[in-house]
Amino acid sequence: MPLSMYQENDKVSRSKIGHILGIASGKGGVGKSTVAVNVALALKRLGHSVGLMDTDVYGPSVRRMMPEDRGPSQKGEMLFPALSRGVRLITMAYFRKENEAIVVRAPIANGIVTQFIHKVQWGDLDFLLIDFPPGTGDIQLTLSQQANLTGVIMVSTPQELAIMDVRKAMHMFHQVQVPVLGVVENMCGYHPEGGGEIQYLFGKGGAERLARESGVPFLGEIPIDPELSRRSDCGESIFDLKGEEECLAADAFEKIAKSVEAHAEAMNKYSKDCLGSFELKWKEMTEV
Repeated sequence: MPLSMYQENDKVSRSKIGHILGIASGKGGVGKSTVAVNVALALKRLGHSVGLMDTDVYGPSVRRMMPEDRGPSQKGEMLFPALSRGVRLITMAYFRKENEAIVVRAPIANGIVTQFIHKVQWGDLDFLLIDFPPGTGDIQLTLSQQANLTGVIMVSTPQELAIMDVRKAMHMFHQVQVPVLGVVENMCGYHPEGGGEIQYLFGKGGAERLARESGVPFLGEIPIDPELSRRSDCGESIFDLKGEEECLAADAFEKIAKSVEAHAEAMNKYSKDCLGSFELKWKEMTEV
């Protein structure tokens, strides 16, 4: 049964969180939620306390990939997150029946996200990852302005059509003065079973080029891995494969998590310098 939504009032969550990172792209279909889930799990494997907030009100998918070991709870106006594989989790999926569409106008959806920001009691966390919905509208602006973000991780596939929208989303974050932590390239290449030449089905290196042009770190690339797709659909973890058989996606996410760990700490210390560098690069990119 879905939880009832709680009413907004002046009380706010008093959680202590080291780094709050957005996972964004400005478009759908590039695998933001898959990246958010597996970076969260990889950070947990590195010994961090981790939370994950799914802010896609209309199409939440994180719960499918991370079925809860312990459900969420509510005390007064405060909500306590669910627990899945040691990661604390909140998603709109808890507030509606399975397969039931969320039919609300944008102001209501934005209000729900505002409550997620202020009314979830996370406790102490090293990292809170926020899975952004597609686009650059009200919800994205609310998250950027109210969630006290350390920075955002941009996710793109290699082809130029994806890069175009990711570049626009980066411009939005520049306008609201949220630093870009780095860029991840998803679906970067397919490794045929039994070896053979890597097949770059969606092109190669587009996200890395975007990172270089924007003056932000390239955090890594994730290959096309059928096992990642299968396990995500089944609510299983790719990290459970470790020791059983090779899983290229698991290795990739572990490397990206280590990069995120290092760059997030550096950004906390030097956020003004990072933002200034990005502003300079962005000015160079957009000058006519």
